[in-house]
Amino acid sequence: MVTALPSPGRLSGPPGLLEKLAAAVRPEFRGDDLVFDLRDPVFGGKPCLVPACERTAVGHGLCQGHRQRWAAAGRPGVREFAESTAPFAAGGVGTPVLRCERIRLDALPARLKLEVQYALQRRHDEREGKAPPFIVMIMVRFLAASGASSLLDRTEQEWREAFGRKRSNAVALLAWSRRQVTDLAEGGGWDAEYPRDAWQMHRLGFAGRNVLDFSRIPQQQLRDLVKRWIRWRLSTGLGLEAGGVRPLRVLTRFAVFLRERDIDGVGGISRAVLEDYLAGLHAAMAGRPEHGAHVSVIGLFLTAVRQHGWAPGLPPDAMVFRGDQPPRIELLPRALAGHVMAQVEQPGNLARQGNPAYRLATLILIRCGLRVSDALKLPFDCTVTDDAGAPYLRYRNNKMKREALVPVDDELLELIRGQQQRVLDRYPPGAVLFPRPEKNPDGKTPVSSSTYRLALYRWLELCDVCDEHGKPVRLTPHQWRHTLGTVLINRDVPQHVVQKILDHDSPLMTAHYARLSDKTVREHWEKARKVGAQGQPVQISPDGPLGDAAWSKQRLSRATQALPNGYCELPMVRTCPHANSCLTCPMFVTTAEFLPQHHAQRRQTLQIITAAEAKGQARVAEMNKQVAANLGKIITALDTDDSGEAAGDAR
Repeated sequence: MVTALPSPGRLSGPPGLLEKLAAAVRPEFRGDDLVFDLRDPVFGGKPCLVPACERTAVGHGLCQGHRQRWAAAGRPGVREFAESTAPFAAGGVGTPVLRCERIRLDALPARLKLEVQYALQRRHDEREGKAPPFIVMIMVRFLAASGASSLLDRTEQEWREAFGRKRSNAVALLAWSRRQVTDLAEGGGWDAEYPRDAWQMHRLGFAGRNVLDFSRIPQQQLRDLVKRWIRWRLSTGLGLEAGGVRPLRVLTRFAVFLRERDIDGVGGISRAVLEDYLAGLHAAMAGRPEHGAHVSVIGLFLTAVRQHGWAPGLPPDAMVFRGDQPPRIELLPRALAGHVMAQVEQPGNLARQGNPAYRLATLILIRCGLRVSDALKLPFDCTVTDDAGAPYLRYRNNKMKREALVPVDDELLELIRGQQQRVLDRYPPGAVLFPRPEKNPDGKTPVSSSTYRLALYRWLELCDVCDEHGKPVRLTPHQWRHTLGTVLINRDVPQHVVQKILDHDSPLMTAHYARLSDKTVREHWEKARKVGAQGQPVQISPDGPLGDAAWSKQRLSRATQALPNGYCELPMVRTCPHANSCLTCPMFVTTAEFLPQHHAQRRQTLQIITAAEAKGQARVAEMNKQVAANLGKIITALDTDDSGEAAGDAR
C-alpha cells in the first residue's frame, strides 16, 4: 500500500517541507508495510537460532516468538532449546512475531508517516548503522501514541524526555530521524547555512555533527565579520579545527572582553584596547601553549579584515605586531624510554592484544610513526612497492592534507595482508583497513581513536608495562611517533631522511629530535664509567664551559676517531706518538659498552702469549703481557662500579 500525500493546507511546519518529502521518498519506502530481507545490511539481522525459522533474532539469539517460548519453558540452554524446537508455521501460532520483521506505519498520521519513511530511506542509503525492525517499531508505536503530527513538533530534548530512558537505541533512532528531517527542511550548502548564527557543519560537507555557534558574540558587526572570515578560511582548505573551531573560540573570548568595555563595533578596537586585552591574556595564560595561539588568531583576523576591506571603520592602529607574540615554548619530544619500549614490543605482550586489528594498528604506530588518526583511517589498499619490490605504507597525512609514504618491513606487510583478508571475509568491497566493529554494515567507517585508546590502555594494564620505578606506564599513541623520531636520530639517520619518514612539513620539527638526541647522548656519556688504558678512572666535568668543550671534543672523537674498543682523546691536529697498541696509550678511553670486545681481546692475547712462550719468542710474549695486564685492569674496573654493582646490571 502506497501512502497518499497529505493535504498541505492541513499541516503546519517549515514552508516547503512537504514538497521536499514527497520528492525525496522513493516508491519502495512509500508503503504502509515495509518488508526487508533478512540479509539486508541495515534492516536485516542475525537469523534466529531455531533451524529454518528465518526470522530475525532479537535477544539471546532467538526471534521474538521463540524467545517468548524459551522464557515460558524456564529459560533452558539456548542451543539445546533451539535444536529441539520447531519453527513457526505460516499463519500459525507464530504469526504475530511478523511485526518484528516488518515495519508497519499505518498507525501514523500522514505527514509523520512520510517523515519516518524519509528517515528510514536515509538510514538505508547512508548504511552507517543498523535499524532492526523491532527497534523501529518501538519508535513507531511511541510516535503513534504521542499525538504528534510531525517529528518537528518537539525538540530533540523534548522527545528524549518524553520517551524516557528505556530502549535507548529506539530513542537514539528517533533523535537521528528528527535530525534528518530537520536537515531536509532547512536545506544545506552555504546559501542556506551562512545566514544562520549556528552552522551545522555536516550540511557543509564536514564529517561529524560539529556546530559553530556564533550567537555568543554579542556585537552584531563583529559577529558578521567573524562569520565572513571563518567561511573564507574554510574555503581555502583549512580543516575544521584550525579554520573554524579554534578561531571562533578565541574571537568569542575577545568579543566578551570588548562587551565588558562597552565597545559595540570594530571602530572601538584601538591599539590601546588591544594592549589592554593582551595584558589580561598574559595574566591568564602565560606559559601555556594556547597563549601564542590566541595572539596569532586575533592578529590574523584584524589583518584579514583590513586587507579585504570588510570594515572601513577599523582603526589603522588596530594591529598585532610580532613583538606582541609571547616567547615560543620549545617542548622536547616525549619519547618513551628503551625499557618501556622493550616491554611494549615483547612478543608475549603483543600476543595479549586479543584484537588483531588493534595489534596491527599498534605496530604501525610504533614502526611507521603515524599519527593515530591517520593510522586508523588507512584505506584498504594501503601498500605499494617500488621498482625494486620494496614495500611502503601509503597513507593520508590529514594534518598536512597530502598523501605520504613510509617504508615498512616484510613482517608488517604480511600482517597488513592478514588484516585485509579479515576485512574481506566480513565486509563488501570498499571497506577501510580498520572498520568500526559495530553499526558499520559496509565497513566504510573507521574505528575511532577513542575506541582504540581504550583498548590500548586495557592492554597496557594487562601486560603490566611499568616505568623504571615499577609504576604503571601512562602513554599516548603519539609518543610512539616521538620515540621513532628520536631512535632514528640516535642511530645517525640523516635529519632530512627522518623528516621524510615522519612527513614533517618543516625541518624545524625534525630538529626537536636532533636536540633531544644530543642531550640524551651527553647525559649517558657523563654518567658512564670511563677508564683509561690501565683501568684508571677518567673524569670529565659535566658542568660549565669546560664541560661543554669536553663534550664537543668527545662528539668529534666519536665521529672521526672511534676505535673498535673505545675512543681516542688525542686532538685531531696532533700526530699519534705511540706506535704500539692503543691499550698502552695514555690518550685511550673506554666504557662498559666495549666489555665484550675487551673480553674477546684478552682471550686472544693470552693465546698469543702462550704460543709465543712455547716458541721462545720472549719479546712478543713480554709486549702482549702488558696488553693483557691492561685488559685485566680495564675489565675489572668496568665490571664493578663505585657501588659494587655489576655494570651490566646497572645499564
